[in-house]
Order: sequence, then C-alpha cells, then structure tokens
Amino acid sequence: MTNLEVQIATLPPNDDRTIEQVAALLIEGFKAHAPHAWPNRPAALEEVQESLGEDRITRIAVDDKGEIVGWIGGLSHYDGNVWEIHPLVVKTSQQGRGIGRQLVRDFEDIVRKRGGLTIWVGADDEDNMTTLAGVDLYPNLLHHLARIRNLRRHPYEFYQKLGFVIAGVIPDANGRGKPDIFLAKRVGE
Repeated sequence: MTNLEVQIATLPPNDDRTIEQVAALLIEGFKAHAPHAWPNRPAALEEVQESLGEDRITRIAVDDKGEIVGWIGGLSHYDGNVWEIHPLVVKTSQQGRGIGRQLVRDFEDIVRKRGGLTIWVGADDEDNMTTLAGVDLYPNLLHHLARIRNLRRHPYEFYQKLGFVIAGVIPDANGRGKPDIFLAKRVGE
C-alpha cells in the first residue's frame, strides 16, 4: 500500500462536525482490540472534548477529499518535560499508509517546540498479541521484557520503528495477564 499524504492541523474546538467525525474514528479504531476503551458516542465525545483542554495537543490528519483519517492527542506531564500520546488512531481502511507516522512526527515537532524532552505512550496488550500477555510477569519481569515478541501486529513495533524504546511494563494493568507496555522517546535537547 502506498503512503497517503495528508494535511495535519489542530482539531478546531468549535467545529461540532469535525469533533463528531473524530469521535466516530476513535470508536472504529479501538473496536477490534479495546472495545471497552471508547464503547459509544458519549464516551468518545468526552475523550475528544478533553483533548481540547489546556496543556494538550490535539491534531487531525485530513486526506485530499477532506475526510478525517487520523487523530493524535497528547497530555503534558512533569511540568511539560514529558508528553504522553493519548490516543493515536488511524482510520482502519487507511492503516499502513504512513498516516500514523506523519501524526507522530508532527506531535514530536510540537512537543520539541514547547520545550518537551520525552514522549511516552502506553500500548495495552489485552488480546495476547505479545509474549507478555497471558503470563505471570512478576517472578522475573525484566527477563520477560527483554524477550518480548510480537505475535499478532501489536503496535509496540510501530513505535519502535519511529525511534521509541520499551521503557517498562505494568503487569496485569487491564486484568490478569493483560499488561500495558510503555514506550518512550527523547525528542528534546
């Protein structure tokens, strides 16, 4: 599949139509692997509205037809030194075309301009997509983490391709055997 060039812009805070599209994209994008994250329109709209607050970044990717095909949000931590990607979603039919990569690069540029030093992201494994899922990580957490393997297109490898490193894991974050994998990347001087 070829890369799709998109225009990336700040999500307009008073554009109800665009906000509705982003909320629908969020529901669609997480339906397969984390349907409980944003299970319905009210939950998704609440997430999008929160992304418009102070100390936030909220950017959309728009294709040449004016359709929203991606969204990235971010929260500031540690007095702006660290920024969390929350969330990142690309329209299912457009995944693998470079949209997520473009959104993350844009996010990095904004964080850098704001004086941020590090970006981090949590990548849950609730569907046994890695070797960290379905096992008790506590007896030797670092052993398991050092030997992580991707079994079914878990997004941690997407972030690694963009220069992120695995910085840790929270065992059982989403229930027994369902960890949250943390990745981080230095972007500032």
